Amino acid sequence: MEYNYTIEGLDILIEVDDRNHEKDTYSSAVKTEAIKAIREMSGMNRKDFAKWLNIPYRTMSDWEHGLRVMPDYVLELIAYKVRMELVEKRGG
Repeated sequence: MEYNYTIEGLDILIEVDDRNHEKDTYSSAVKTEAIKAIREMSGMNRKDFAKWLNIPYRTMSDWEHGLRVMPDYVLELIAYKVRMELVEKRGG
């Protein structure tokens, strides 16, 4: 099921299997979909996004594939950085 999800002022659309996850929590599935959506919003591929954030590519890849669970605060910081440095500069 698709949900509108807001994090640090970014409105993103994520798709989560609501049989297993609550939409209002930072479950691993929500974080996996959120980081993908935030990266796509930035217009960068995974390699460039990881480099821009100074996060190892393997870590970023593991987060996006759900192999590792991203800490909540990291997702919030990434969303904030994308909003402040990319989205607002574009006027969006």
